[in-house]
Amino acid sequence: MGRKLLTEHINVPGIDTFEVYRKHGGYRSVEKALKTMTPDEVVEEVKKSGLRGRGGAGFPTGMKWSFLAKPEGVPRHLVCNADESEPGTFKDRELMTKLPHLLIEGMITSSYALGANTSYIYIRGELLYVLRILERAIAEAYAKGYLGKNILGSGYDLDLHVHPGGGAYICGEETALLESLEGKRGNPRNKPPFPAVQGLYARPTVVNNVESIAAVVPIVNDGGDEYAKIGIGKSTGTKLISACGHLNKPGIYEIELGVPVEEFIYSDEYCGGIWKGRDLKAVVAGGSSVPILPKELILKTAAGENRLMTYESLSDGGFVTGTMLGSGGFIAMDETTCIVRNTWSFSRFYHHESCGQCSPCREGTGWLEKVLHRLEHGHGHMHDIDLLVSVAKQIEGNTICPLGEAAAWPVAAAVRHFRHEFEWHVTNPKEATRPGAYFSAKAALV
Repeated sequence: MGRKLLTEHINVPGIDTFEVYRKHGGYRSVEKALKTMTPDEVVEEVKKSGLRGRGGAGFPTGMKWSFLAKPEGVPRHLVCNADESEPGTFKDRELMTKLPHLLIEGMITSSYALGANTSYIYIRGELLYVLRILERAIAEAYAKGYLGKNILGSGYDLDLHVHPGGGAYICGEETALLESLEGKRGNPRNKPPFPAVQGLYARPTVVNNVESIAAVVPIVNDGGDEYAKIGIGKSTGTKLISACGHLNKPGIYEIELGVPVEEFIYSDEYCGGIWKGRDLKAVVAGGSSVPILPKELILKTAAGENRLMTYESLSDGGFVTGTMLGSGGFIAMDETTCIVRNTWSFSRFYHHESCGQCSPCREGTGWLEKVLHRLEHGHGHMHDIDLLVSVAKQIEGNTICPLGEAAAWPVAAAVRHFRHEFEWHVTNPKEATRPGAYFSAKAALV
């Protein structure tokens, strides 16, 4: 396996405590940044590293930091987006549960770089047990002088708070998160103004994912140039992948970006192949909101090149023959998977989680769920398949936040690559509704 920048010590007994974490090199980035670097120098190292947002969008983190407005006398904030709710993604909770001080160290170093004196970790409402772990770790950091007034005698002050959400997926969108943090209903805001100008309490704010903030620690410790040597092209560093589905070895893997998808799935170092000796049918590579790809397109690009675990390689071919790395929620499906049933399941989720603010999303997600329900339960018609594509197109690009696209893209991709399976549900309603039934290219019904 490649280098482990975040998870090297994750299984060390007691690593969730300050003393053990400190013995294994913890808080070195705080000492280095506060004692030997200016805030601008920290930002520059993050820029050099090529780090891209690990929450899904993949936007360059250093560039995002550089957009932060710095009006005289106006406080700034760093907010950690720990509202991990994307189906198929479970990496951030693992970091927070086992390495809480890594996140806290990243928050301190990043807050210093941004000139923020009050920062927040907004955590998914269902993860209250993780909130308790973070609160205990934060208390330890305060007691050891790494949080609070005049940290390490540097003159820099920082207060760090953990805030639980109410269990709404929409609050993973940064402006909805800020609304919720302010005590309001978690509805996304119109942009502009962007959070970097008017964010939390109308103050300049940066919102970053848990993994993104944790990655700042090795970047400051080793330097941005060293970090950029890992990976390929603009996909630098390591990435946490939440691997699940029909795999022999599901779990969380820290990979060097650039690992071939085929190696990641079949190598004993990673997922160990498809369970029960079955064949791979399809993969959702970056969480439920990214386009699904069939086996032949997830292992190779349309041009016949090996598909790599990078932002660029996975998106090669656009949405016609490509997908996205997203949040790294890697869902593998074997040959017994019913694509229609799976797509319906995703659509139920997005319909339930739509905030209802935008009509295309509020109405469109409901239509997608209804039509997919019809197809899955033997009441569909051939024109329903085109109706799904039409509704998806009318949602995409017509909403305030990306939840609309998150609902539309999986449906459009499923029809694009597995239209024959949707048609089979129409022409064989009795067989399709049989418990455990699925379409197989090898036989009419298995």
